[in-house]
Amino acid sequence: MTRGQRRTTMVDVSRHAGVSMKTVSRVLNDEPNVTDEVRRRVRASAEALNYHPNVLAQALVRRRSHLIGLVYENPSPSYVVELQMGVLERLRTERYRLVVIPVSSVSEHEAEVVGWLRSAALDGVVLAPPASDNLRILADLTAAGIRFARIAPTHDIDLGPGNLLDDVTAAREVASHLLDLGHRDVAVILGDPTHASTTMRLKGYEQAFAAAGVPLRADLTEQGLFTRASGYAAAQRLLDQPHRPTAILAQNDDMAVGALMAARERGLDVPGDLSIAGFDDSEVSRIAWPSITTIRQPVFEMAVSAADMVLAQLEGEPLRPRQDHPHQLILRESTGPVPTGTPARPLKGSA
Repeated sequence: MTRGQRRTTMVDVSRHAGVSMKTVSRVLNDEPNVTDEVRRRVRASAEALNYHPNVLAQALVRRRSHLIGLVYENPSPSYVVELQMGVLERLRTERYRLVVIPVSSVSEHEAEVVGWLRSAALDGVVLAPPASDNLRILADLTAAGIRFARIAPTHDIDLGPGNLLDDVTAAREVASHLLDLGHRDVAVILGDPTHASTTMRLKGYEQAFAAAGVPLRADLTEQGLFTRASGYAAAQRLLDQPHRPTAILAQNDDMAVGALMAARERGLDVPGDLSIAGFDDSEVSRIAWPSITTIRQPVFEMAVSAADMVLAQLEGEPLRPRQDHPHQLILRESTGPVPTGTPARPLKGSA
């Protein structure tokens, strides 16, 4: 609207369509008792006049904001984009809008999160990890009557609608892939210790190593934070050891790319000298060179499903309280056989 131009009102739409303001209100609010012909005429007039309803005024009348929140902490840009795109895809044909609420540290601000949501007058919220596992946030949401759905919760599954991924099985599968290639000196870069997925993925690694009769060595385990910088720093420490690992398991793709950068700086060939595997199948794993072997977790699909769960609660529609999502091991160029000349440790049970 240019300076000095009058804003189109519901009165203008009423006059243009030749109906009462009450009828215009009914059409724009999808209320009953209006014929299809009148609905068509009113919507055509609104479009012709470029009329857009006042969302705040509608919220006051209906006592509903039609705002859905997305709470996340994960620092990986690719992961966050997939979350947002998934929720937006589900809301694309709905009257609801998305409000993105990044939290720097869910564990440090758990007592404040629901207060922020209430201040934003949200009708419902999608919780990404680690908020989806935070018992204080779940309890406060329930007490406040705010509808929610969880993405990838790892415990207390019955506390609210959730979209599940088996982190343990997925992590076991990618670890077994490296062990099957002959690697025995396998390093691990852990994710943020406040995220339950860090513990679950480590548990999967431990299961794979135990099945192969290979110790998961403390001196080859480094702490990261799910960021590229933390993966780079952890890999530097690992690769500067006198007897460096032949493979690195990073608990997400951003840290795997950080490890790849550290390896390149030391003149190491990936995967000739060092294999690297990640987790997530985020965009960065696909555009890195070499591309990263990883676990695909369907973040986009889980976000679509979580938004659908929230809408079902708000609209009084049938709700599927649990949705299991499959993972997939994606084999790419960053992993290969153990380097020639590396002493091989026997698998458990072999001669």
